[in-house]
Amino acid sequence: MKARIETIKEKKIIGKSIPMSYIENKTFQLWSSFMPVRKEIKSSTDSNLYSLEVFPVGYFDNFNPGKIFQKWAGVEVSDFNEIPSGMETLIIPTGKYAVFIHKGPATQADKTYQAIFTQWLPNSGYQVDERPHFAVMCEKYKKDDADSEEELWIPIKNNV
Repeated sequence: MKARIETIKEKKIIGKSIPMSYIENKTFQLWSSFMPVRKEIKSSTDSNLYSLEVFPVGYFDNFNPGKIFQKWAGVEVSDFNEIPSGMETLIIPTGKYAVFIHKGPATQADKTYQAIFTQWLPNSGYQVDERPHFAVMCEKYKKDDADSEEELWIPIKNNV
């Protein structure tokens, strides 16, 4: 499993969020409410879609799939001057990320995440940092198509 390491500058996101857990997955509900209104966002920087998870501090210290986190559907924007009704803002702070390419249907992304957290991360010299995790879905993303691709961004910091 290969990762590229990138340090990003702050990103501004406008979208919708919902509290959920891995056991009570509400991703479909979230995206079903976001997609019909995403064109109302006027300051988007490109056509990419962002699927984000904002985990409570210490979430991965003692993993429990029933723990609640905030799931987001959104787009990157240049500013927060116009926020459509019913939408929220999120800032992804500057920081280092390990970036992986998930190839295949979105329904099989859990296998890629499992490999990241059980194989790559323990052998990488890094640990998960307390910043948003996100996936970027660009023109290569085709949801449940075998040829679909998306980038998985995991926040990292050097092991202490």
